[in-house]
Amino acid sequence: MPASRRQKIVFWSVFTPLALIAILVIVILTFDWNRVKPWLNDKVSQAIGRPFAINGDLMVTWKRAQGETGWRTLVPWPRLSAKDITIGNPDWAKAPNMGTIRELIFVLRPVPLLVHEINLPTIVVDSPAVWLERLADKRNNWTFDTGPKTGKSNWRLDIGEVVLQRGNLALADAAEKIDLQATLDTVGDQALYDKARDGALVPPTDASAVSASASAAGASAAGASDAKNKDGSDDRYGIRWKAVGHYNQATINATGKAGTVLSLRDVNTPYPVQADVRVGATRAIIEGTLTNPAHLGALDVHLQLSGDNMASLYQLTGIVLPSTPPYTTRGRLVATLKKGASTYTYRDFTGKVGGSDLGGTLTFAQRAPRPLLSGELVSKQLLFADLAPLIGADAKPGQAAKESPVRQPANKVLPVAPFRTDRWDEIDADVKFTGERIVRTEELPITNLTTHLKLTDGVLLLDPLNFGVAGGNLVSTIRLDGKREPMGAMVDATARHLKIKQLFPKVESSRASVGEINGSAKLSATGNSVAALLGSSNGEAKLMVENGTVSKFILEAIGLNVGSVVISKLFGDKPVQINCGVSAFGFKDGVARAQTFVLDTQDAIINTEGAVDLKDERLALTIHPDSKGLRIISLRSPLYVGGTFKNPSVSPNIAILALRAGGALALALTAPPALLLPLLDISGGGEDGQCARLLAELKKRPTAPPPGKTYQGPADKAGQQAGPAIPESSTKSDAARGEPAPAPTKPRIPAPAAPSPLRPGNDAQLYQGG
Repeated sequence: MPASRRQKIVFWSVFTPLALIAILVIVILTFDWNRVKPWLNDKVSQAIGRPFAINGDLMVTWKRAQGETGWRTLVPWPRLSAKDITIGNPDWAKAPNMGTIRELIFVLRPVPLLVHEINLPTIVVDSPAVWLERLADKRNNWTFDTGPKTGKSNWRLDIGEVVLQRGNLALADAAEKIDLQATLDTVGDQALYDKARDGALVPPTDASAVSASASAAGASAAGASDAKNKDGSDDRYGIRWKAVGHYNQATINATGKAGTVLSLRDVNTPYPVQADVRVGATRAIIEGTLTNPAHLGALDVHLQLSGDNMASLYQLTGIVLPSTPPYTTRGRLVATLKKGASTYTYRDFTGKVGGSDLGGTLTFAQRAPRPLLSGELVSKQLLFADLAPLIGADAKPGQAAKESPVRQPANKVLPVAPFRTDRWDEIDADVKFTGERIVRTEELPITNLTTHLKLTDGVLLLDPLNFGVAGGNLVSTIRLDGKREPMGAMVDATARHLKIKQLFPKVESSRASVGEINGSAKLSATGNSVAALLGSSNGEAKLMVENGTVSKFILEAIGLNVGSVVISKLFGDKPVQINCGVSAFGFKDGVARAQTFVLDTQDAIINTEGAVDLKDERLALTIHPDSKGLRIISLRSPLYVGGTFKNPSVSPNIAILALRAGGALALALTAPPALLLPLLDISGGGEDGQCARLLAELKKRPTAPPPGKTYQGPADKAGQQAGPAIPESSTKSDAARGEPAPAPTKPRIPAPAAPSPLRPGNDAQLYQGG
């Protein structure tokens, strides 16, 4: 082959590919990319099932590779710019478009395309406007119809950094009742955005540069407090936003700032965030960083939270909390964010709830089948009044408690606000609480509180619920079954070493009283409020006083021994030895009947009988004093305790007092020295050794049936009539006094004929022997 021909072949073999490459480069550089817009718009519209259009210019320019090494530096990077982009809405939506973008700019690394990777070092979104809408039937316009999935794609998307400039967001959510409008704007040096638009703001791609960037970012985050400029601006923030609207009739007002560049590739670079969000009376102020924003890796912010009621946080967060007075807390919120398994810890927070301080650590962990709220809370000074909203006891007469649709009746004391048991099965809880010191009124001898709360699958367990009371302890276990309708409750309580002197701190004469009270109770009930639970309670309660002393004046006053009361007031009070004090009540369908109620002292025996109706909140007790020895000017007669919890009344038996006074008057007319005979009390007192028998009966632990079952007391177990029997003598005595005889069997305390105090022999007589 001639040399010239061989040279021509070599020449064309080399020149042809180069020429083709040159032609291709020229075509690419001079190609009008707007010609592909119809094809591109059609393909994207088919892919997302919505109208998509690039209405402005579609341009491609080329940039020199940055951060590359070796032969990769010879491959230029295309910079694509698309202007006036619109994304349509479904037919049912109100707005014509779901979103618009003034200009979208991104830089592409071509080499990774060889390994099925779409690598976008920088994306700039200029003036986006998004309208999000969801109907009441949960249809929304942000879910795209991309057709059936055919398996995992071989392509991977890698985005480096995102830069936003200005923007608007509107949300109309009929399902959650949210109506929101938000605006986004840029702050800081405009040169940074210009650099991003030109494609010069490209994150490093090598590991060393990434490490250096992470170190620098970490140092910046550590010195966040020094990041502010002299003019008060903060270099960490390049975006500010504002949102207004309504959420479930509550006003939304929020402002905040965020970092200039959102790094999605470097998982170690923290993204600064700041927000002040108000929804109704609830306010949250946060400032900190978000790590690995592409996958929401972690959150570390300072959180200040305040509001008028912690229960209101349920609508915002889904966390079930009790009703409380107004609160404010400050702490550090640290979160590890994983899909379906995120953990949020509000660490070492402090604050106030009402007039009480509160601190501790709470952790909310997402898990199946229910999330878990756990932690420990401590209140160094707890106002007892701040506990009232927990059971709805903060309601004023005629008004409803917080989070309650039911008004508190003006004539009722027990709270009627229902518990929100419908929320209990949405979360589990394991929280310990300690109230180191309780501030309360003088009438309440409660000093401290500790409890361990466990909520599991709608069942709430307080074990223990321990109150420090009158120098002793009231320890109880309470189980509330919120899955039952109505709610079922079991209470097992024990009182130990309660000091008599401290139980009545406002009674002056009790200062001479010593001794302790011990007791126990076991009750079951059904109902969705405190009033309903007590009004359906069944079980037993027992109290015991042994080997103590009590003020003699109190005993003399109970016995209406006028002369001894006067002498005690003139010459001082003396303690009286208590042989024993025993009280046992049987609770049946909300009526507590006194099975045994005796106070035996060296000077008197006091017996009490009758009942307390917890459902109708009525009292019907008869107190029988029996003095030991001689009493001068004694008007001793039974005392009747009646009325309601709201307006109790105490009155003596007027008939007996009238007979004694009439006898004294008759003797005064016939034999003046004998006028004191009807007023003398020379009874000898009760039977010897009864304390041993009574105390032996109380050593048995109280019993209670399961919730919803009726208590079977001693009379029921013996086959006697469940209701109290009214002796014939009692009926006759009522008739003799001119009082109407009560019905032989009546399950409830009848309402009085008039709002006057309880008439002797009526309500109280109903429960004699019960």
